Amino acid sequence: MEAKTKKQLKEDYKQMKFKAGVFGIRNTVNNKLYLGSSVNMDAMWNRSRVQLDFGSHPNAELQADWISIGKDKFTFEIISEIKQKDDGTQDLAKEVKDLELLYLDDLKPFGEIGYNKQS
Repeated sequence: MEAKTKKQLKEDYKQMKFKAGVFGIRNTVNNKLYLGSSVNMDAMWNRSRVQLDFGSHPNAELQADWISIGKDKFTFEIISEIKQKDDGTQDLAKEVKDLELLYLDDLKPFGEIGYNKQS
């Protein structure tokens, strides 16, 4: 088996499908929810966990609770996953953002019940 070129590896990566959609980080102590979206939810959960562990998450309230309550009191939830098309016509980033806005409007994870900020 011969080694793949960089170009072949890049093309293989482009063809990969990741879980895309809306996710939540839930505080299991007070049930508060942080809602977000990504075209790669697994990578986003890893990134969010690293940010929270190192004290650099952009959401200060979530960050404070992560530190004071402890990371074992948080769960990562897939709220809604987008079915990806094979034909290359899909604007996945736009679909993910639109879906996030719908869930923000529906779940309203603001104030006492959530970490998101109203815009």
